[in-house]
Parts: sequence; structure tokens; C-alpha cells
Amino acid sequence: MTGLRARQKADRNRRILDAAALLFREVGYDSARIEDIAERAEVSVGTFYNYYENKGDILVATVSMEVEEVLAAGRTIVDNPPSSVEGALEALIGQYYDHSLVYLSKEMWRTAMAISIQQPKSPFSKRYTELDRRLCDQVATLIHKLQVKGLVTPGTDVRAVGEMLFNNLNLMFIEFAKDEAMPLDELKARVTRQNRPLATLIAAP
Repeated sequence: MTGLRARQKADRNRRILDAAALLFREVGYDSARIEDIAERAEVSVGTFYNYYENKGDILVATVSMEVEEVLAAGRTIVDNPPSSVEGALEALIGQYYDHSLVYLSKEMWRTAMAISIQQPKSPFSKRYTELDRRLCDQVATLIHKLQVKGLVTPGTDVRAVGEMLFNNLNLMFIEFAKDEAMPLDELKARVTRQNRPLATLIAAP
């Protein structure tokens, strides 16, 4: 019985998240009403508040859902990376970018970024920062894995390189989110070109 209740609770939570993500895309984050989210999720407003206190909580939960799936997909690449530094970076970062708009629109990302900056001590901002840290850790882990396989020069500071790569891919994603007209392929092409000199520099001869 406990297992059934847990599954029902998880199902309601996922319905709320999916309904909110769709409504945010359709009318924008600011215009979306909690009553409309609850109606689409087929739950009462009271039930909604059992799960989330406000729209900001929903947004951070959606960001978390997006990034957790990105990290899971990234682990498969880190565990078995392509046999070149440039190819491995292109695969991992491409995976991040390809999944970035599954649940969140550019407008939703801009809102999430703004909240994280405007309210740096809020639970939302702390969670957003923690997700960024985990993505950065995964990039550094990839460089370490390539070093262990003999593809990256032994003296390379893999943590510093991972941080540099993540900071750049994150900054470029911000530019992408700010520009509604920029296609995903352009973002990926720009970052691949920017990463190429560093990949060449750290690649073992």
C-alpha cells in the first residue's frame, strides 16, 4: 500500500511539473497562474500547494529535472568516451545542449538565471548553483577519464581545464538563451570551434 501511495504521489508531482512546463511555454512564466497549472495537471489548487509553495519552486524543480536527465545522459559518455579529446568534448557538451530545451524554453531559462542572480541566498539560487557545480564536475571527470586513457597529457590540471570548459559552455548557453533567434546548431558549432585549440593543446602526442 505504501508503494502505491508513493507511485501516486510521484505521478501527481510529474503531472504538475509537465503541466507547468507546457503552460510556461505557452503564456510565459509571469502570466502563468497556479490555478491553470493545477487544472491542467488535474489536481486541486490545495494539492498543488502540498507539493510547491509558488511558481518559483516549480521552476527550480523543472530546472532540476532537466539537469538531472542531462547528467544521467552525460554519465554514459564519460563512462565510454570517444577516442579523441575534441570528439569527447563535442559529444558531452552536445548532449548537454541537445537536452537543454526539452522542458524549459529560452524564456524560462532567462527567468531561472535572473532569479538565481537576484536572490543569491534563496533555496532556488543555491539549488541552481549546486546543479552548475555538478555539471562542472562531470566535465572535469571526463577530462580525467581521458587522461587515464592516455589521451590527455599527464601534467594537465584536469580540474582547472574542466572548470574552463564548463565556464565557457555555460557563458555561451547564456548568450544562446538571450538570443531567441539563435539556433541550437549555431551554439554547438561556436563552442566546438572555441574548444578546439584547448583540446589540441592538452591532447597527448
